[in-house]
Amino acid sequence: MTTHTLAIGLDGIAVAETDLSLVDGQNGLLVYRGHWARDLAIHHTFEEVAHLLWYGHLPSAQELAELQDKMRANRELPAHVKGILDLIPADVDMMSVLRTGVSALAAPDHAWPPSLDQVISLTAKMPTIVAHRFARLAGREPLNPRQDLNHTANYLYMLKGQEPSPAHVRALDAYLILTQEHGMNASTFSGRVVASTQSDLISSITAAIGALKGPLHGGAPSEVTEMIEAIGTKENAEPWLRAKLENGERLMGFGHRVYKTIDPRATALRVVASQLSADDPWFDLATHVEQVGLKLLDEYKPGRKLHTNVEFFAAAVMRAVGLDDFLFTPTFAVSRVVGWSAHVLEQASNNRIIRPQSNYIGSMPE
Repeated sequence: MTTHTLAIGLDGIAVAETDLSLVDGQNGLLVYRGHWARDLAIHHTFEEVAHLLWYGHLPSAQELAELQDKMRANRELPAHVKGILDLIPADVDMMSVLRTGVSALAAPDHAWPPSLDQVISLTAKMPTIVAHRFARLAGREPLNPRQDLNHTANYLYMLKGQEPSPAHVRALDAYLILTQEHGMNASTFSGRVVASTQSDLISSITAAIGALKGPLHGGAPSEVTEMIEAIGTKENAEPWLRAKLENGERLMGFGHRVYKTIDPRATALRVVASQLSADDPWFDLATHVEQVGLKLLDEYKPGRKLHTNVEFFAAAVMRAVGLDDFLFTPTFAVSRVVGWSAHVLEQASNNRIIRPQSNYIGSMPE
């Protein structure tokens, strides 16, 4: 009987070559197409970095204007998608709503191979899906997208009902850039598997959203805010965290499947969050919790190299700009669709169906 080398969870197995990003967990490096992700987050905009991932280079002024025009022109949702969103019961979670809304965007012209126009249209519409649902849950009419605002500013406007401050736009932009792409993670792999069958872009992104919905992948920022609020005071930080570790529970916002040193995204977001929240008692408490958490993890799990990850300071940024906890993972998806779609385009450019093997451990017929 034929057997194959077993790698549970495909740990350490490369399934593709890519020039989209380098994720070096041992050395704490994150690169997007030859650029440090942290520098892109500080010095560039969402649209500029999306252009880098989709087209392979940072845009000229004319190329950026053309991409912005295309994205603005594609923000509106078709009437049938709005109707479907409005039929979904209020107790259905936001990620399930987003998955359904994206699935409803399928169209007869979405054939293989996917196009950049399809990618741009989908990326422009995903914030509108989230904002439409959020408005309905709040009991108000959804706002039409603003054509004079950039991608991130328009998203905040549709959610909050007022034009956001430049500081809030810049902070959320930094987060969205840092989460646009992150190698062959579970959701990206799911999208590439579907794409490898020569299915359409919408099917690939729907699969990716389904993977991101899992709490082991996309749910940590909201759990960080729950942890900080449960702790409540600096004095309570050490006994609360110690009790969690004594019970064998995880500390949310610490450790990463890939990074064995400081998460470079957390380093960049710490700067952004501190600029937004320097005088905020919640952020002051969060910083104290981080310090205590790192000390206790070193005590309880020596040698594990557990550091603060991107979700810890993502929670601080999204709280500072006023996003509700249940918007955290959908906002992650609004960003990650750039990387997902870039991987789908890359898969299509040199496709072979992804078909791993398994080892049979059952009985044989007599």
